[in-house]
Amino acid sequence: MLAGPYFKRHPGVREMLTATVCVALLGCLQAQELHGHVSIILLGATGDLARKYLWQGLFQLYLDEAGKGHSFRFHGTALTSTEQGQEIIAKVLESLSCPSDTAPARCAELRTWFQQLSEYRRLKTPEDYLALSRDIEARVQHEGRREAGRIFYFSVPPFAYADIARNINSSCRPGQGAWLRVVFEKPFGRDHQSAQQLATELGSFFREEEMYRVDHYLGKQVVAQILPFRDQNRKALDGLWNRHHVERVEVVMKETVDAEGRTSFYEEYGVIRDVLQNHLTEILTLVAMELPRNVSSPEAVLQHKLQAFQALRGLQKSSAVLGQYQAYSQQVRRELQKPDSVHSLTPTFAGILVHIDNLRWEGVPFILVSGKALDERVSYVRLLLKNQAYCAQSEKHWAAERSQCLPRQIVFYIGHGELGSPAVLVSRNLFRPSLPSASWREVEDRPGLRLFGRPLSDFYAYSPVREQDAYSILMSRIFHHRKDSFVTTENLLASWVFWTPLLESLAHEVPRLYPGGAENGPVLDFEFGDNRLSFSQPPPEQVVPGPGSAPTPSDFQVLTAQYRHSPLISAWPEELIARLAGDIEATAVRAVQRFGKFHLALSGGSSPVALFQQLATGHYGFPWAHTHLWLVDERCVPLWDPESNFQGLQAHLLQHVRVPHYNVHPMPVQRHQRLCAEEDRGAQAYAEEISALVTNSSFDLVLLGMGTDGHTASLFPQSPAGLDGEQLVVLTESPSRPFQRMSLSLPLINRARKVAVLVMGRMKREIAMLVSRVGHEPKKWPISGVLPDSGQLVWYMDYEAFLG
Repeated sequence: MLAGPYFKRHPGVREMLTATVCVALLGCLQAQELHGHVSIILLGATGDLARKYLWQGLFQLYLDEAGKGHSFRFHGTALTSTEQGQEIIAKVLESLSCPSDTAPARCAELRTWFQQLSEYRRLKTPEDYLALSRDIEARVQHEGRREAGRIFYFSVPPFAYADIARNINSSCRPGQGAWLRVVFEKPFGRDHQSAQQLATELGSFFREEEMYRVDHYLGKQVVAQILPFRDQNRKALDGLWNRHHVERVEVVMKETVDAEGRTSFYEEYGVIRDVLQNHLTEILTLVAMELPRNVSSPEAVLQHKLQAFQALRGLQKSSAVLGQYQAYSQQVRRELQKPDSVHSLTPTFAGILVHIDNLRWEGVPFILVSGKALDERVSYVRLLLKNQAYCAQSEKHWAAERSQCLPRQIVFYIGHGELGSPAVLVSRNLFRPSLPSASWREVEDRPGLRLFGRPLSDFYAYSPVREQDAYSILMSRIFHHRKDSFVTTENLLASWVFWTPLLESLAHEVPRLYPGGAENGPVLDFEFGDNRLSFSQPPPEQVVPGPGSAPTPSDFQVLTAQYRHSPLISAWPEELIARLAGDIEATAVRAVQRFGKFHLALSGGSSPVALFQQLATGHYGFPWAHTHLWLVDERCVPLWDPESNFQGLQAHLLQHVRVPHYNVHPMPVQRHQRLCAEEDRGAQAYAEEISALVTNSSFDLVLLGMGTDGHTASLFPQSPAGLDGEQLVVLTESPSRPFQRMSLSLPLINRARKVAVLVMGRMKREIAMLVSRVGHEPKKWPISGVLPDSGQLVWYMDYEAFLG
């Protein structure tokens, strides 16, 4: 009664109060909407992974979320019979543990409540899935709640994914307004093609936002701290986290156990697919990616990770060293019932050298290492910073907090090893790091403990206040829809694009044997250069000894002979490339001494890659400052395209040597935003540039290859352009994509002072034999038209191409 006159005198107050009440009521209604019933279905609930980790992770999720408004039901399912499954699950639930600060009586009470919310059922047929869905709906209705969502955790082999996904999609999706989350465990394929196939299959049943691919290393406390650490210490790290200050980055996971009992899996996947392609690559991207402004945004984090994947330089066979512990082949023969003659080539140890082609990390080696039967169990990421300090006093006078002569390191110590627990370590001569005090505490010094060559006291060291296992953290991230802790389809396929070519090139590589454990000694130590890894010591023994072994390169000398009436140099690939690189350098030095410059025209394709790398890393006397680089041919694609010959030259040579940019002459295949259009006169423009800069248009050296159809440069049998006539540069048609090409003509090539033809690989054996017998028939075999007018032609052919 008293409020009426007041509202009449102050009409605006009534509207404000009404609005406030409405907002409050709406908030209550929204809270009720958010806090519904959640069903978690664990598929493969009686399996090894579920018994060891997943049930404990679900229990921890319940402890974290109980009393916050949601109701839960945990459904363990498998193909096991109901009676047997219930018995297994009952034992697992009895063994669940609480955090160390929970009183035993309270823990027993919480475990009992969780047991009452958990059940086992057999889940096999579409009818079983439909019955499960109806039971969930009935329970939600009985509790008078709304359904918030369902989580299906696939703890089953990948071959079972499709059938289960089909049944969930058709019979067990939640109703409108409730979310669905499906969780998958690796492996996610074994190469790009199989990963793409699996992704396509799963994508036909689930949307991308519904799928969570687990890499459990992303749930490790220290790994999960990498981005927050970088964010909280931006001011200190902004000047250090780059190529100018980081000497190298090591991402390491070592195990003492071997593959016994798992050789069936290991023969299918090996150490690279099992550990490096997923765990270590994910960690690498967290270190290397550009830091988003908001690291709490899953979308921004995932986008920046994808950009890091896309900046990874392609791997060569020389980027890897492989090992296998000596007992492995015997274990394979025993477990897989193979004959005694079987010797597995599956690597159980791998070291990989990775480079990232962007401004932040150009030239910084990222070293990835993992293996079984090693001397210790430990995982870490270590950034070793460059040190250009000199200290006049002896080391005993250096102060750990101030001396710049001590090693400068940032280490994310994931676990195990000498320290025994996860930690973040920063050298005291760098900065005192900032970590959240509620969840991280400084580690007390342990006299006598040394890490990475220094006492623990040399580091600011922080460890978690409460250690949590990875699956407990990941269960929480799934529940809270934190997609950045999981592997998206796009990032998965980007990873396989990076790793698949290396895996294919290593498929028949013989790994180095090592005894295992502490007896390994230095046998697995390796050294690294620009794009190459090699073991530091020669192999201790032949992997498959006995008569009939294939000859090794040392069994042959470089062979000199005649081929098509011109000098032929033949050797094993490594010796051949070294000889060719030496000959090019000698030619360059003579040309610069005589003329002051050296004009070199290079072909594209895969054969010269090893040559480019050899020139970049092993020829420090090469007169690059006086060298002009030209292209023999180019594909009609943008110069930044991976298919571009210029892009290959840039990746494998130009970025490693100091050639003045005005001495580099790419072919103008793209003009006026068009590719190789006749009216744009790109070929004529290149010819004019050659005529203006190269005396008599005579290159000092032209490097050619030979295709299996007898083509050379981009001069093809079915595309007669450029085989004769006055044109110096021509547009041609290739039988394979990309079809359009630009190429130097045969008359221009034949003006060169020297022409070198590099032919490598067993696939070239047939054409090499054929071309050795034909005469001058360039319209059939363009390579047969290569004969310098007054210069020298030299053939460089490896033994596989020459001898078969």
